Amino acid sequence: MSRATFDEYKDRYQTIKMRRTDGILEMRFHTNDGPFQWSLLPHAELEQAFLDVGRDYDNEVVILTGTGNEYCGPQLPPGGHPTRKGMTKERYDPIAWESKHLIGNLLNIEVPVISAINGPAYRHPELPLLSDIVIASDDCAFQDSAHFQGGMVPGDGVHVIFPLLLGPTRGSYFLLTGEVIGAADAHRLGLVNELLPREKVLDRAWELAHLLLKQDRLVRRYTRACLTEDLKRRMQTLLPYGLALEGLARMGD
Repeated sequence: MSRATFDEYKDRYQTIKMRRTDGILEMRFHTNDGPFQWSLLPHAELEQAFLDVGRDYDNEVVILTGTGNEYCGPQLPPGGHPTRKGMTKERYDPIAWESKHLIGNLLNIEVPVISAINGPAYRHPELPLLSDIVIASDDCAFQDSAHFQGGMVPGDGVHVIFPLLLGPTRGSYFLLTGEVIGAADAHRLGLVNELLPREKVLDRAWELAHLLLKQDRLVRRYTRACLTEDLKRRMQTLLPYGLALEGLARMGD
């Protein structure tokens, strides 16, 4: 597989705007330039985008952020997931394939990754929390609104990351109840490293990125590899199993 270049992929995606300065790549997720709304389109785009970013040797630090007053949504009411039933194996197989490679491609980015969370993360909140440094707005919140309370098995990565970050009992409670963890609790529980006013979050992420650039390039790259290895192994073992159970529970009427 050949290396990717920024000019090849920077304008490829409908739901991701990218800019790069001094090797720092900012990926801003959006829907029609407004708050990022989860659907099958970004599901497919993020899988490929993380692969492109990871294959570009000129990236030195990556920043993940959202748009407006929400990091990702929409927040679904209990039982509100539109595809929780009636799935077929032909429809589910590409979704499961993307889910597996989306997380794998993110973890395979071999430079430090910083999340600049600009508001609530109600859908796939595990993705920003897979970063090495996580800073967030003081009105952020985290909820897995689309899985168990939406009638689906939480098997596409949330079942790995939240018990790991919160502890097994606390993580299970979060996933089973649809609990919303607010900013202060997210900081207290260690989900985020810093809380700031929303307008200062992205600037702080860039400040941290420039701080990381002061270290030797190979030290940065190899530190990222070192810090993600255990999580990669957990995902390699548990993610396919969770996706299989999620798909099985969605088949039929």
